[in-house]
Amino acid sequence: MYMNNYVVVAIFLFLGLMLPVVALTAGKFLRPHKPAEEKYTTYESGNVPVGEGQVRFNIRYYLFALMFVIFDVETVFLYPWAVAYQQLGLFALVEMIIFISLLIVGLIYAWKKKVLQWTSI
Repeated sequence: MYMNNYVVVAIFLFLGLMLPVVALTAGKFLRPHKPAEEKYTTYESGNVPVGEGQVRFNIRYYLFALMFVIFDVETVFLYPWAVAYQQLGLFALVEMIIFISLLIVGLIYAWKKKVLQWTSI
């Protein structure tokens, strides 16, 4: 009985590994191969590239993006809870209060550390 479970897992593992290998190998043989010097240059809307390709950004952009992701994920967790609130009862309400309070503590911490200020350096 247990051997059948391992066989199924082995089949899925084999297929999960072989499908990308077969697809990438077939793509390599089917695509046209026409090397040219122009194909190895950087494309910038038809213009010749000027300057450095990497630009340094202020770390505050990343912090704002991280804060957005955190509170966006919060709404993803709040929606199913709000839809099924009547079936979940008081225990789920206490869990959600703890969840929201932890997020509020994180927001207050970020506010105190002045992460949310959008001023230039």
